[in-house]
Amino acid sequence: MGNQPLIVLSEDSQRTSGEDAQSMNVQAGKAVAESVRTTLGPKGMDKMLVDSSGNVIVTNDGVTLLSEMEIDHPAADMIVEVAETQEEEVGDGTTSAVVISGELLSQAEDLLDQDIHATTLAQGYREAAEEAIDALEEIAIDVDEDDTEVLEQIAATAMTGKGAESAKDLLSELVVDAVRAVADDDGVDTDNIKVEKVVGGSIENSELVEGVIVDKERVSENMPYFAEDANVAIVDGDLEIKETEIDAEVNVTDPDQLEQFLEQEEAQLREMAEQVADAGADVVFVDGGIDDMAQHYLAKEGIIAVRRVKSSDQSQLARATGATPVSSVDDLTAEDLGFAGSVAQKEIAGDQRIFVEDVDDAQAVTLILRGGTEHVIDEIDRAIEDSLGVVRTTIEDGKVLAGGGAPEIELSLALRDYADSVGGREQLAVEAFADALEVIPRTLAENAGLDPIDSLVELRSAHDGGDTGAGLDAYTGDTIDMDAEGVYEPLRVKTQAIESATEAAVMLLRIDDVIAAGDLAVSHDDDEDDEMPPGGGGMGGMGGMGGGMGGMM
Repeated sequence: MGNQPLIVLSEDSQRTSGEDAQSMNVQAGKAVAESVRTTLGPKGMDKMLVDSSGNVIVTNDGVTLLSEMEIDHPAADMIVEVAETQEEEVGDGTTSAVVISGELLSQAEDLLDQDIHATTLAQGYREAAEEAIDALEEIAIDVDEDDTEVLEQIAATAMTGKGAESAKDLLSELVVDAVRAVADDDGVDTDNIKVEKVVGGSIENSELVEGVIVDKERVSENMPYFAEDANVAIVDGDLEIKETEIDAEVNVTDPDQLEQFLEQEEAQLREMAEQVADAGADVVFVDGGIDDMAQHYLAKEGIIAVRRVKSSDQSQLARATGATPVSSVDDLTAEDLGFAGSVAQKEIAGDQRIFVEDVDDAQAVTLILRGGTEHVIDEIDRAIEDSLGVVRTTIEDGKVLAGGGAPEIELSLALRDYADSVGGREQLAVEAFADALEVIPRTLAENAGLDPIDSLVELRSAHDGGDTGAGLDAYTGDTIDMDAEGVYEPLRVKTQAIESATEAAVMLLRIDDVIAAGDLAVSHDDDEDDEMPPGGGGMGGMGGMGGGMGGMM
């Protein structure tokens, strides 16, 4: 004990313990959920976010809202992570995940007031989540990846209530075609679907290009606009004279020497162009620069050249055409070339772009989104991103659920039956979990201007009668068969939402001490005092926490 350091909190530290800490974290989680709750469903409302620079975002996409808000509370940040995880894993259901998480905390608050211990709640919640996921597996509907009609319905469901809804039939068809085009034995990599946003025209003008659109122009006006049955080369380097790695000085004492020096440079550039031509390339995409003289010789050879192509575009070009990127034209051979039936420079909405189309078995495609304004097209882009995610997930898993709040009601009834078999106080937590899941159909009803109590009673009655697909029609207020209506969501959307919402709620409930620390002073028995740097002891990252949810709304 003699030389063991004694750690004490500095004067500017803030510490909240016990019930106060739990209450603070619960309130923070509920505030986050409440901020996005009104955006849920086909009749959800949009939010306008304005940053300090005056930039405006209009959206009802949960993860976009939460990531753009200036959330200052560490507990609230944990709820935001639920939305981010949902977006990363599935692509949709972010608002549902956050709303369920907030409702789990709200239900827990009532039980904490009844002296139910937080660890008991946590155990009950975990058991309920496991049972809920098992129950979801039982009511899931199998979908074949070739069933384009169901896949389009899934894509349309993800767009419902967003800016893309007015043209969801067209867009859902484009989304399904895009995902199916890039699907392979390893699954679906949506990075191979490039979304090109073009302001101008209407949403109905959106189209899918089986190939790649590069937002560049050919480097010289003397080059052809179009190449048919083109051999495509991709160069990771540049077509310029390389500079020496060390500083060098050339002393020229005779004009002939200068001319010889320039001729040598020109010869090198001409050789680069000839190497591209000798390999058989009709088009070359370079991620670096292309010297003016090299441009001249490439144009003489009738080769289309494009410079400063992004690495992401190069990857897509390689996947689409089958070309193998090379680091230098010295390494370029005929075997490295890809093929495209058409490479052309075209104008779209006043801008010139290179279209690489008619590729064999297009495994990289481009979705051109059109819209009247930048804000409209940004929201369409977010809706498309969600749709791409759910279609990808459905193709990978092959299982979907009816939408419209149907799974949540079915789970709520199943969990209440399961609670009877759970002993001890965990039974109360399982029942609270069942109540929390009903927040989804209740919110759908509230956002549609319907009576939530009447809607829940009708839904429970339908599910009690064995109609597992019964959900709420937000437009009419009727309880209808969502399966027959073609309103589907991927199974993984629900399982991921329940898992991540439960984990976040349990983690917050188990916290009984919150320390917002400044500097920590370490005192030794030998009277030597050392100051630790800010954030010492692993707690510095929580400074500034006391401000609550300031700046969030």
